Amino acid sequence: MAATVVVQQTTMMTGTKTTEWSSGLCQCCEDMDSCCYAYWCCPCFACSTTSEFGEAMCLPLIDILGPGLLAASGMAVCVPPVTLSMRAAVRNKYEIRGSMFEDIMISCFCIWCSWCQMHREIKHHNMPVTVISTQPQVASTMCATVPNTLVLVSTPLSVSTF
Repeated sequence: MAATVVVQQTTMMTGTKTTEWSSGLCQCCEDMDSCCYAYWCCPCFACSTTSEFGEAMCLPLIDILGPGLLAASGMAVCVPPVTLSMRAAVRNKYEIRGSMFEDIMISCFCIWCSWCQMHREIKHHNMPVTVISTQPQVASTMCATVPNTLVLVSTPLSVSTF
């Protein structure tokens, strides 16, 4: 009696940052609606982006209110703390290559572009995933095509017979 064994490739997390941002810092034209929203109302856009990431919605308001309150007490703040922490958190969660120095520079000098890039990255990772297997199925089902859906195809690496 012969048995067929299918071995599929598995991916293991190595702890190294191996991916890049899904879009560049200044590629706002990829999502013009978000770019316009960020340009005309960056505080609202930052709050909605933070909420989509799973953090407290009003957290970015600290970047706006914080420097004014700290300046009144004599302390100066030049790095927006929430923008910097959100950028570092997004980079860490999605394992994106980069450094804290880059995050500080971008958070200080390109705040609108930074929020737009984070929004595009969150949107990219929240895209629905469809897995299609090349294995024979007993019953077939009809499925509708969904626009903007990432499709992964699973194929066996090797087949052995005992």
